[in-house]
Amino acid sequence: MQSLLKFLAENGYPVVFAWVLLEQLGLPVPALPLLLAAGALAGAGKLSAAVVLGVAVVAALAGDAVWYWLGRRRGSKVLSFLCRISLEPDSCVRRSEVFFEKNPVSSLIGAKFLPGLNTLSPPMAGILGMSFPRFLVLDGLGSLLWAGSGVGLGLIFSDQLEYIAGLLSRFGSLAGTVAVAGLVAYVFWKYWQRRQFLKSLRTAQISPEELYELIQAGERPIVIDLRLGSGQEDGIEVIPGSMLMSLEEVEHRHLEIPRDREVVFYCACPNEASSARAALILKRKGVERVRPLTGGFDAWVERAFPLETMATERAEAR
Repeated sequence: MQSLLKFLAENGYPVVFAWVLLEQLGLPVPALPLLLAAGALAGAGKLSAAVVLGVAVVAALAGDAVWYWLGRRRGSKVLSFLCRISLEPDSCVRRSEVFFEKNPVSSLIGAKFLPGLNTLSPPMAGILGMSFPRFLVLDGLGSLLWAGSGVGLGLIFSDQLEYIAGLLSRFGSLAGTVAVAGLVAYVFWKYWQRRQFLKSLRTAQISPEELYELIQAGERPIVIDLRLGSGQEDGIEVIPGSMLMSLEEVEHRHLEIPRDREVVFYCACPNEASSARAALILKRKGVERVRPLTGGFDAWVERAFPLETMATERAEAR
């Protein structure tokens, strides 16, 4: 531990820059502990707190700017990629888009304190057309608050650094082994959880062709559109007969869904994640015949199946 602190004291600024940049680019390397250590070293007079803070903010902005421009140029493909590599299987582009549309300022300012939102907010800003200067201001403020909290806490507790370093030197080997083992176990557990999720998703899916045949045969399945919040002013194109319902509403509106008919959910998410999550919620409520639509709304449109326009609550209010 002493050698690590010595290395950080001698190479603190480039290490902070590289570590923060890698985290903001999406690598699983938590930068907050490093900022705490750098702040503690600044309190001990071995680094400049102002320079550490400035370097961290610049690195965060650089990483976020990359995601912003990828979102601006590549659109939802970037979010699809992020959701596919996420350890959280129920992460969904739609939920992130809805939250960002409703809270663009707080999303960017508070994103650094929320691991999932931290990665998704910069490309969302690009996709939804936020201007780059406004993005830099809001993201810079969020980065300043985030980095400042880490460096500030390190400064406050800098007097305890030597004592903590001594404890870690005494138990460092055991503590490091336990920490690494815990991290590996967590990653494997999340991987297994994702595999189980995808397995259940594959077995439950219904294809657009199957759904179309059900509708044509007069089976009258319950079709639920989970894309609420996409910002349509005058209406939204849906699969004929669809109910509009946000994912958040499924939990408390489940009694509106008949138990004796096929229930099909669709969204605009990679891997139909929101649809699958809604299906799992309903299964816990005793609704068994629930299935996500393979490929979601985009797959239905690609096959040129019929659509109808439904008024949104916003249009009805107008």
